[in-house]
Amino acid sequence: MSRIGRVPIPVPSGVEVEVEESRVAVRGPKGRLERSIPSRISVRSDGAARTLVVERPDDQRESRALHGLTRTLVANMVAGVTDGFSKDLEIVGVGYRAVAKGPSQLELALGFSHPVVVDAPDGISFEVPSPTRITVRGIDKEAVGQVAADIRKLRKPEPYKGKGVRYAGEVVARKAGKAGK
Repeated sequence: MSRIGRVPIPVPSGVEVEVEESRVAVRGPKGRLERSIPSRISVRSDGAARTLVVERPDDQRESRALHGLTRTLVANMVAGVTDGFSKDLEIVGVGYRAVAKGPSQLELALGFSHPVVVDAPDGISFEVPSPTRITVRGIDKEAVGQVAADIRKLRKPEPYKGKGVRYAGEVVARKAGKAGK
């Protein structure tokens, strides 16, 4: 049995969960998320204990793989509508900076001949606490991580001087430049 899949998901007060055959919808104080789940995995609501239980029909390899995955995805939905998720990015480099153009647009100066404008998809917002820090916020963990990865992809940290956009706390492997005699 999957050690992750068999753990029940606690549902906090103020969160409503609707379970259909192959869809799970979660509504909470921060918003609403909906996701389809694999047909062979079932999600059952235990109303008395306010928990969700994810079950699999058999011990086939694919069922075992989907069991823990589905449980984690549903748990992330519950956590997203209650607390939300955020990802912090750092900008390193002379002249590299970020400016917020409202909560859903970001203008980045990353050493190109033009500023790069990034628009946030639905459910995602940007914060710029300082010109070299960006915070991506939202209720969908997958979307927050994807938007942060797309911003990082604009100018990945390079190994010689470490310039570029990186995740907060990311360690960039540095290389020695040309060695003088």
